[in-house]
Amino acid sequence: MKRRELIVGCLAGSVGFAVRSDAAQKTQGGPQPQRVADAERSFAATMATRDAKAFAAHISEEAIFMGAADAPRVLRGRAAIVEGWRQYFDGPAAPFSWEPDIVEVTDSGSMALTSGPVHDPAGKLVGRFNSIWRLEPDGRWRVLFDRGAPVCG
Repeated sequence: MKRRELIVGCLAGSVGFAVRSDAAQKTQGGPQPQRVADAERSFAATMATRDAKAFAAHISEEAIFMGAADAPRVLRGRAAIVEGWRQYFDGPAAPFSWEPDIVEVTDSGSMALTSGPVHDPAGKLVGRFNSIWRLEPDGRWRVLFDRGAPVCG
């Protein structure tokens, strides 16, 4: 079963790469895609600056974070996610970094998808993230769903 989940995860990551033609491809179409891309970059910066409190502010109260196929845990709710990710904020250096290369916003402007590469501290590609964002009542974009996928071969 683990092999099957790994293959599915690799295929999902491959589809993301096939859809992307360049890093700026999906930030066209007005201010919303750019706002979501900026929110994703701000979210990623919390890891680089080691700021767990700012990290938490980017997560919806009812968010769900799912581990990759090789680590299939599910964290439900902001508090559980922050606690589950606490280990990634220990130490002076970030264990990984990410950057969106795909941003799509629904026509209603209330939900969005971001996806992009995940790199280790040496810059090696180690995965791909996929996040669903929601525009919340206070006017801020927050992550509602998140899942990573390992890189194939």
